[in-house]
Amino acid sequence: MSAWLRRNLFSGWASGLATLLVVALAGALLPGFVEWAVARAVWAPDAAQCRALDGAGACWGVIAEKWRLVLFGRYPYAEHWRSALATCLLIALLAGSVLGGRQLARPARLAALWGIGLPASVFLMAGGALGLSPVDTARWGGLPLTLLLSLGAVGLALPAGILLALGRRAALPAIRVPCGVYVELVRGLPLIPVLFIAAFLFPLFLPPGLGADVLLRVLAALVLFAAAHLAEVVRGGLQSVPQGQYDTARALGFTTWQAQRYVILPQALRAALPALTNSFVAIFKDVSLVTVVSLYELTGALQLALAGDADWRPYFLEGYLFIGAIYWTGCFALSRWSRRMEERLGRG
Repeated sequence: MSAWLRRNLFSGWASGLATLLVVALAGALLPGFVEWAVARAVWAPDAAQCRALDGAGACWGVIAEKWRLVLFGRYPYAEHWRSALATCLLIALLAGSVLGGRQLARPARLAALWGIGLPASVFLMAGGALGLSPVDTARWGGLPLTLLLSLGAVGLALPAGILLALGRRAALPAIRVPCGVYVELVRGLPLIPVLFIAAFLFPLFLPPGLGADVLLRVLAALVLFAAAHLAEVVRGGLQSVPQGQYDTARALGFTTWQAQRYVILPQALRAALPALTNSFVAIFKDVSLVTVVSLYELTGALQLALAGDADWRPYFLEGYLFIGAIYWTGCFALSRWSRRMEERLGRG
């Protein structure tokens, strides 16, 4: 134990000073927080008890009272089991991808699992067959919407980002210039205007009846936005591959695409894995912005659950802490997956 402490917390004077500062800060702040969050907290869904606290303790009863609305948004109350089952299926797929052994981690098996599990989750949410009543995408919300948009954005933006990165390094100006213009243009825009364009402006240019579902338009906006950022991450990985790797692949008779697929891209993606993970985390958190276009993921569902209820409206802080814990769990799982992949690829 003492060796671990010396190695991780007191390896030098700077490390020791930082450790002591963190301990002092925790000693000053944690007792008050624990008293507010645990000792004086109200856990039962009783608004009268929460009002009696007058802010001296946390009102976790708001989560006990509103958790279904927060997790599932405007999805029909009687059909919450479908939303819950779809959420459990998505979490199981993520857990299997992160924690599964080498047999499960094979690309073909993972692709098969996701190829079955993801459409099954969408079908559970949408319904319309096998005795399930149809539910319009405008009523999807909460955690399943957050997961579906995040997974869809990452899964579609990464291949697009790879193609854009390769395009920016192409010899032909007809390919290199448009890819560069697209990346620089999209990277210079905040996400909220992009979402507004996709949700409200884009349908104005289409004939009546031809506009895609708003959820699909928002997903497309997230993909196009994320692809521009991922392209630069992948391009950085490509630039880290020595020129000798290209020359060796050519000398072995590989075509340009074979060299990229079998020699260059595996090394580039391995080198860019930490930065890619950081981008995935950013995409996961950016999904919370879809509330501005009336798609109520977790944060929007909390607004729906509390804004119209005078008894529970004062306890937004506890609600946001609950949602923050969910987001932190997802981000932590992504970081552990990245660490696991780095160790598996020999870069841990």
